[in-house]
Amino acid sequence: MLVNFPKKLIEVALPLNDINKAAAYEKAIRQAHPSTLHLWWARRPLTAARSVLFAQLVNDPGSKTKREKLFDLMRELVEWENTNNEGVLRRARAEIRKSWEETCKLTGEDTNRMPPIHDLFAGGGAIPLEAQRLGLEARASDLNPVAVLINKSMIEIPPRFAGRNPVGPVPVGQRQMSTSARSWPGASGLAEDIQRYGLWMREEAQRRIGNYYPKARLPKELGGTEATVIAWLWARTVASPDPSRHGVHVPLVSSYWLSSVPGKLSWVEPVINGPTAWHFEVRSGTPTPEQLKSIQQGTKQGRGASFRCLLTGTAISPSYIKSEGERGALRTRLMAIATKAPRGRHYLAPSPEQEEAAALAQPDWRPTQPIPKNPRWFSPPDYGMPTYGDIFTSRQLVALNTFSSLISEVRARVQFDAAAWEVDTRPLEEGGSGAVAYGDAVAVYLSFVVSKLADLGNNLCRWTPVRQCPRQLFSRQAMPMVWDFAEANPFSASSGAWSVLVDGVYKAFDKSFAYLGEVLPGIVTQADASKLAATPVIFSTDPPYYDNIGYADLSDFFYIWLRRSLRDVAPRLFGGTLVPKEEELVATPYRHGSKKRAEAFFLTGMTEVMHRMAEASHPAYPVTIYYAFKQSDTTVKGTASTGWETFLEAVIRAGFQITATWPMRTENGSRMVGQGTNALASSVVLVCRPRPQDAPEASRREFLRELRSALPPALEEMIGGKPDQSPIPPADLPQATIGPGMAVFSRYAAVLEADGQHMSVHTALTIINKEKDAYFFDAEEDLDADSRFCLTWFEMYGWQAGPYGEAENVAKGRGTSVSGVASAGVLEAQRGKVRLLRPAEYAQPWAPETDLRLPVWEVLHYLVQAFQDGGNNAAGRLLARCRSLADPVRHLAYRLYTYCERNGRASDARLYNELASAWIDVETAADAPEHQPVEKQLKLFGN
Repeated sequence: MLVNFPKKLIEVALPLNDINKAAAYEKAIRQAHPSTLHLWWARRPLTAARSVLFAQLVNDPGSKTKREKLFDLMRELVEWENTNNEGVLRRARAEIRKSWEETCKLTGEDTNRMPPIHDLFAGGGAIPLEAQRLGLEARASDLNPVAVLINKSMIEIPPRFAGRNPVGPVPVGQRQMSTSARSWPGASGLAEDIQRYGLWMREEAQRRIGNYYPKARLPKELGGTEATVIAWLWARTVASPDPSRHGVHVPLVSSYWLSSVPGKLSWVEPVINGPTAWHFEVRSGTPTPEQLKSIQQGTKQGRGASFRCLLTGTAISPSYIKSEGERGALRTRLMAIATKAPRGRHYLAPSPEQEEAAALAQPDWRPTQPIPKNPRWFSPPDYGMPTYGDIFTSRQLVALNTFSSLISEVRARVQFDAAAWEVDTRPLEEGGSGAVAYGDAVAVYLSFVVSKLADLGNNLCRWTPVRQCPRQLFSRQAMPMVWDFAEANPFSASSGAWSVLVDGVYKAFDKSFAYLGEVLPGIVTQADASKLAATPVIFSTDPPYYDNIGYADLSDFFYIWLRRSLRDVAPRLFGGTLVPKEEELVATPYRHGSKKRAEAFFLTGMTEVMHRMAEASHPAYPVTIYYAFKQSDTTVKGTASTGWETFLEAVIRAGFQITATWPMRTENGSRMVGQGTNALASSVVLVCRPRPQDAPEASRREFLRELRSALPPALEEMIGGKPDQSPIPPADLPQATIGPGMAVFSRYAAVLEADGQHMSVHTALTIINKEKDAYFFDAEEDLDADSRFCLTWFEMYGWQAGPYGEAENVAKGRGTSVSGVASAGVLEAQRGKVRLLRPAEYAQPWAPETDLRLPVWEVLHYLVQAFQDGGNNAAGRLLARCRSLADPVRHLAYRLYTYCERNGRASDARLYNELASAWIDVETAADAPEHQPVEKQLKLFGN
């Protein structure tokens, strides 16, 4: 019998603005967050996963009033501070239970056996963790053993040891109530033991290898005492290609900055002692302009591996450095020593004693596993560093080996200390919950600390002069080559130190497992998503984004150390030498032999996964899929996206239709890949249901007619046309537009071309992009004549000058004149040439109220400059004085972004992207009472 199930809330409406604000806030959190347990790439915000799951599981009430009550609950649910608010969570669980009971009345199912939530590509574990927090049975699976272990650490292990007292000895000097005098809610007892045994590991490691990490002697003006070293800063060196220097090694340095903090400036200065001799000294104070240039450039002479010889200025080419690297001829030399002095950071010049201490450390084990030969993600093999052992200094390997070896000792100590627990001799991997399994559990979390130590303790870690500390290797989803690097001291109390990393794992428990009273233990398995068993479940998943991230290749870095630490704890998970790769669902050309074969592999595999999901999905619930991919393929026929095209082809081939789409702010703009770029800030959440068997076919004309009806209102909402709607950044708009467009396309069994052939997804995406462009081209008609001229001239010449005669012809065609546009103050016309002024060249100060000629183009670029100079408040103050032009200004920003992005003008595109992304905040600032004209302020304040 065909059951007509009610729509879920996610298929009708969401308080998207509140969700996006909460997600953006969460992505900026760096401590006390579950993501700090262990690094994973492209992890979803917990608040986004929580809100999607709630709306996916709750029936739409059918009325705006009732829906608003659910929205109010969701607004509380997504607040970061409410992550463990049991009052809010209980109300959310009650609504989910209520909708399940309504479903059971239609199906006759047991109200006490709600289907589990399954994430087939569990990755960093955000979706399973939030499903568990909402009182549901969470299932997580992934092919990658590192991802499997992360998920086990989040949804399997903590509930198994909930409410347990810590068993480790209280550290000397730490005052603490006896375990009988306090309770240990949730997994706080486990967290405490991680900290206790982690401290023991530090003390034991320092006893064994502390002599390799000597303190440094401060100068007399700072007391002449010894200070703990925070980091040693090294430079790679290469033999000078200048024959007159007889092969003497010279430094490859990207920057000489040690501290760029105002008032605390310090830098390295190379001093040449003769034709073949040089050394490093440390300077502080205020550099001269000449010194500043040298500090900022180091010995760099261009992008990538382009340098110059310190001694002669001879160019050192990338090919030369690569050839020297391949024959093992690159070396390192100490540049400076960063210490923790009584009055803050202090930097010292290299000393023979410090260099000798580093040279004495020789590891008894070195990873020999090869780094993938894929220059897109991995640069070191090109420079003579083919194995994972090559990206660590000898001293770093000694430290990692020592801490890794101590894991097994800690495990045995924990098992001994917990021996009084009930008898359960099963290990953790077999579901145990006694002393044996508890020792395994503590070992898992402390092995995560070893992973963190490796991430911050390798010779690819940059020194960040703003924060004055090393930066982790994986600032982005790649392993780039680094020339000058920072070696952190694991026995300090700064970034990269063991105690700091242990504390980070300890704090992660606070928001993750503070309360486990109503939590069902999760189930985590290592599995191929295409081999899913067909049992009724509810799917919410975040699959790989085509070829954007090489999860398996990247996670080998961690797998090597986790395997060394946990081979006895999880032998099934760490039985191989590296992470499985052949079945990984990413379109990696180097792995499959060609781009075409990689695409075919991805399409076949993802189609099989989607088929399985369609078969196994509970009929009462939609499937939610997160997807984010920025790749535009523009041809004479239009613009599409291979990543989206291949993924959507799989979705539609599997028999799904898209019932709703939601662009969510899931990425962090402060991440390295997002800084100064037009990187994606959003994922699109696709809401899918199996397409009805009797779905009709449509002609191309019918598809176009429906698309042109559905797309404009959707676009208006996306770019901020509603007071409660966050704008979609221009950089994200192409992928966000795919959602409503494909929702139209996928509801049909097929869209037929004029010749009767089925329209391809590629063609549909091209049409959707054209209709998006047409929306902004149509908005051009609302522009004034001056702005239409500026837009056309910009698309012809950008900021460069063009012939006056040609400009006059264009102006006449737009109903204006060059002299008229010049009088508006946006262009320069002289000596037979016409040039648009850049925003920074506009006359200041500017009063729009008295400007007799006020084109939208002018307003937009004054706003661009104001936003760059003073952010939301400065731009809002200006917008308040020409508020009636807000909509055309906003539309023009999106139009200009699209043009700049497609034509390689990334820096210009970024300016429009940033202003449009912040538009709702700019408008909020514009509407503030203090920014209103005087007469309006009087009215607002009742005068």
